[in-house]
Amino acid sequence: MKKIVFASNNSHKLAELRSILGHRYEVLSLADINCHDDIPETADSFEGNALLKARWVKDRYGYDCFADDSGLEVYALGGAPGIYSARYSGATTDVAAANNAKLLRELSGADDRRARFRTAIALLTSDAEPVFFNGTVEGHILEAPRGRGGFGYDPLFVPEGWTRTFAEATGEEKNAISHRGRAVAALAEYLDNNFND
Repeated sequence: MKKIVFASNNSHKLAELRSILGHRYEVLSLADINCHDDIPETADSFEGNALLKARWVKDRYGYDCFADDSGLEVYALGGAPGIYSARYSGATTDVAAANNAKLLRELSGADDRRARFRTAIALLTSDAEPVFFNGTVEGHILEAPRGRGGFGYDPLFVPEGWTRTFAEATGEEKNAISHRGRAVAALAEYLDNNFND
């Protein structure tokens, strides 16, 4: 099975990616290749941060690699938290709960609760030129969290056309429509057509 590195040690993301790609590729984590570097994410866009991570691995470890950057964009907050989604609250413990609590404070009293999740994936193979894949899912933010599944902002986010949050969905249901699921589907199609021995 062809090996490819996903430049992440996020167990939730790895589980999602392996469930989508796992039957076609051996998806390795950063830990699997002994990369314990603190990879900087200093770009001003999801695409830029994804490329920084993929290039870091490709340049230093030599593996064909893809990386993602994703986040929540809330319309009433001018697109915040955006690229700062993972560190929105500044908390170092119980980060997801702190981020969700801050988001609810920022949206307190807001009539417009529309939001979208976005994912950008950067792929670097021996062809050297990066290839990008994007996924978006529109929805809205609840006034209180619901559900125990998923991670991050999933308990607050109801995708368009749904009555449940991502945290109330099964992994399969979420992957079928999520921002990451859509970006990874495009990645998988590209890999199937272009990433052969």
